[in-house]
Amino acid sequence: MIKVAVVILNFNGRDLLQKFLPSIIQFSPSAKIFLADNHSSDDSVELVREEFPSIEIISIPENRGFCGGYNYALQKVEADYYVLLNSDVEITPRWIEPAIELFEKDASIGAIQPKILSYHHKNKFEYAGAGGGFIDTLGYPFCRGRVFNVLEEDQGQFNDTLPVFWASGACLFIRSSLFHSVGRFDEDFFAHMEEIDLCWRIQQTGIQIYYQGKSTVYHIGGGTLSTSNPKKTYFNFKNGLSLMVKNMTALELVYKLPLRFMLDWIASAKFLLQGAGKDSLSVIKAQVHFLAGFRKDLAKRKVNNLIRPRGLPIYPRSIAFDHFLLQKKKFKDLRFNNPK
Repeated sequence: MIKVAVVILNFNGRDLLQKFLPSIIQFSPSAKIFLADNHSSDDSVELVREEFPSIEIISIPENRGFCGGYNYALQKVEADYYVLLNSDVEITPRWIEPAIELFEKDASIGAIQPKILSYHHKNKFEYAGAGGGFIDTLGYPFCRGRVFNVLEEDQGQFNDTLPVFWASGACLFIRSSLFHSVGRFDEDFFAHMEEIDLCWRIQQTGIQIYYQGKSTVYHIGGGTLSTSNPKKTYFNFKNGLSLMVKNMTALELVYKLPLRFMLDWIASAKFLLQGAGKDSLSVIKAQVHFLAGFRKDLAKRKVNNLIRPRGLPIYPRSIAFDHFLLQKKKFKDLRFNNPK
């Protein structure tokens, strides 16, 4: 069986593949590379067949989004470790080895994220993952190096290795057996925040999520949807609510879900005042669709172990309150005693 499989999900990403595949092949000599094509309509598959014949192609019969695409493709890949890699990521020499060494050193680690910097501003952290993902008490995600839209400059402050709450799907190392045993990605998420849900479920089994600062990749970001796209806003707000219902205890939901709704309304009003009417409408639409699927999310709780392990790295305060009202812009400004 293959030890490490790098699986790149593609949808009409010809230019990105032509740009980044050469270095992926060059700097991944110990891994087998797969292209999981999400029913592209461009000639990206033909490009890979002709110019990169060492890459094995998995054809997905329809566009199933990030979640469904990977769930379909990874059933066909037998390997000890999966590396889920976005098509808009530039990797660096020895990007794989530090993560695999960490896996083999500690069996309690189930998933790992490298340092993720911006491709266009290589001295800054990138939005999707940055220096490792965290979540606050109301289910809002943020990262070391990225609090809401404030991106820190990389000055070596996150060159460490430590437990985090979630690892970015832009470049996710995960034990294959664990991916399948915890139920894979929730396809109702389609795209966005699905990796947070997966990491939350993993930690409820007692397995840890880690950040490995000795590995670095550069992410373009917005390769599928731009950061201001109303569709992305919709998925982030809808999936954020589903994330809470699936993974928080009943007692937490009684008071946290109404608070989350209220903060989401404030976010909708903020979008409107900023002239982003479509984003404002997307927040309301997300709440309506979340309520329509509420029973389905409740049913999923039955397969989750909702006993939170001690020491789970959840920020005990509201990141929105601390950021917007107390003007906490950087991770080091937060009252977070557990992570560095």
